[in-house]
Amino acid sequence: MPIQPASPVNNGPAPLEPNNMRGIVLMALGFFCFAAGDIQAKVLTESLPALQITWFRMFGLFLGVAVALAFNRGRALRTKNPILQVSRGIAAAGSATFFIIAIGHVPLADAVAVSFVAPFIVTVLGALILREPVGMRRWIAVAIGFLGMLIVIRPGLGVFHPAILLVVVAASLFATRQILSRWLSGGDSPLTTVAYTSISATLLLSCLVPFVWQTPQGWQVWALIFGLASCAAVGEVLVIRALDIAQAVVLAPLHYSLILWGTFYGFMVFGDLPDRWTLIGCAIIVASGLYTLHRERQSARKARTT
Repeated sequence: MPIQPASPVNNGPAPLEPNNMRGIVLMALGFFCFAAGDIQAKVLTESLPALQITWFRMFGLFLGVAVALAFNRGRALRTKNPILQVSRGIAAAGSATFFIIAIGHVPLADAVAVSFVAPFIVTVLGALILREPVGMRRWIAVAIGFLGMLIVIRPGLGVFHPAILLVVVAASLFATRQILSRWLSGGDSPLTTVAYTSISATLLLSCLVPFVWQTPQGWQVWALIFGLASCAAVGEVLVIRALDIAQAVVLAPLHYSLILWGTFYGFMVFGDLPDRWTLIGCAIIVASGLYTLHRERQSARKARTT
């Protein structure tokens, strides 16, 4: 689930009507940039450690946030929950690192498809940690989504690669980030949350990366690093702007466009195409995820009217 935008201040000017169409375009472009960064990260795994690649990616995110903070004049750095904000940054660093390790061994489209179990993990954690009510139909959607993941990875059928389990770990950490986002959404704005995530993740990785550092060799590697960092920065700015002007419930399904871009980039760069069972499993995961988002939207609507 994307971060919910902050509620407008009551004593300020009346907020503009959500520009959903423009937000959809910006969000789609943001995910296009994220997928472009993923394929560059996959190429870089052939010559650099995953932890170092994650650091470059997070540093790019940090630069993008720095631009946003410059326009915000630093006001977004005020937070009521510094511990939760830093914890979210640690989860983000771990999630990105495990995902990059995984895509060094498995096709990008497969990894993206398995990562889509994150909304289901959010549902489970929301029920266990936040005590959110989850009806039988949503539990069934979680079970169906898990079945779709098993179809993609097919353990025991000769196509399973152990690295795909790292995507599950990455998705779990990503879900943890989203649970923290729900805790933070009532008091901190999306820009504040993303700012602290980028700062804390970059600082943490900066402490670890010297132990694995390998100096990039050749202008091609530096070009990929620059492209990866730029995609992370531009993508984050686009997503922040989209969440500022459009409704999060409208933008949430666009997350699934990553499978389209992941398949496209994987084919163009590595000649990888998902097989029939991967496509079937992915379709099941996406359908279950969209249903889960629909149920959450209905729950939010009921909460507003009561």
